[in-house]
Amino acid sequence: MLVHVRSDGVNAKYNEELATECLVWINQVTGGSVNTAGDMDNFYEVLKDGTLLCQLVNSIQSGIVKKVNNSKMAFKCMENINAFLEAARQLGVPAQETFQTVDLWERQNLNSVVICLQSLGRKAGNYGKPSIGPKEAEKNERVFSEEKLKAGQTIIGLQMGSNKGANQSGINFGNTRHM
Repeated sequence: MLVHVRSDGVNAKYNEELATECLVWINQVTGGSVNTAGDMDNFYEVLKDGTLLCQLVNSIQSGIVKKVNNSKMAFKCMENINAFLEAARQLGVPAQETFQTVDLWERQNLNSVVICLQSLGRKAGNYGKPSIGPKEAEKNERVFSEEKLKAGQTIIGLQMGSNKGANQSGINFGNTRHM
């Protein structure tokens, strides 16, 4: 099967180190033993049918993908990829960090697949699984009393600047006035 690879720079952003990190992490979470080489060819071959992606999200949260198709028929593989994407959104991956099915199936933008897996890897820690990438910040909401808020209005912050000792002497813009 001949696969058309876009050469317009979309795949130029692809990072082999991040792809390797994703595949190693997938092995950790699923208990699998796929080839973890991060080159585009291997990354595509390992993930293209979507079965490993479905196993991954099912390992993070049991039963999130109800039916995994083991058929190699195109539409069945694309169903797997769609099921993975839906599960990833349910697990907290923001929509802007997911990818289109054709990005993986037609090998159009493997970088977006890596971004999605990295994002899912950060969320996995919330489900008691190993995570990858930087730890996500936790929400730190603060509540101030009305009295505290009013007290803050009387203070001139340093961002406003200071006018201690400032005057306009010595300033002359443009031409002086001739009389």
